[in-house]
Amino acid sequence: MLQEENRIVTEMHEMMDTINVVPMPGDPDHHFAQLMKMHHEGAINMASVVLEESHNDVIKKLAQQIIHNQKQDIIELENFLEDYINGTANEEFNIAMDMCTDKIGNDLWHRQLNGDIDHDFAMLMIAHHQHAIEMTNLIMRYSRNEAIHRLANEIKEDQEAEIAAFKEWLASAA
Repeated sequence: MLQEENRIVTEMHEMMDTINVVPMPGDPDHHFAQLMKMHHEGAINMASVVLEESHNDVIKKLAQQIIHNQKQDIIELENFLEDYINGTANEEFNIAMDMCTDKIGNDLWHRQLNGDIDHDFAMLMIAHHQHAIEMTNLIMRYSRNEAIHRLANEIKEDQEAEIAAFKEWLASAA
């Protein structure tokens, strides 16, 4: 199966296309919250495809966990954005975040996908989650907002645990 035919890859492309065209204010806290919200929405869309197409109970459980966790994060991100007053744009942060976002696009297409929905989901979610961790590390350097720090740490912990679960599944499926 070609990557273009895989619904998981299509969802990933759509998420990246959205992230790449939405203007960001440049204020690190607002920028991070907006990007992470879109990033999570992409993961939810991919996990929803897996729930429709997978027959593997472990992968379906991981997909359900992603949907649950990331919907909760989105609520917190939206609440933050609703109450937040934009600060000053930070060009250094913007450049670093753009490089981080470009990196995921490059990383994703070097993954060994094989057309199997479960395998491809695991491979792409590992890359997707690694990107989220890079984003959380970046915001921790540039933000002084306690709410963003707390949320970034929670996201990072969830993403690391899910990466470990996907790697464990891939090792057992090999």
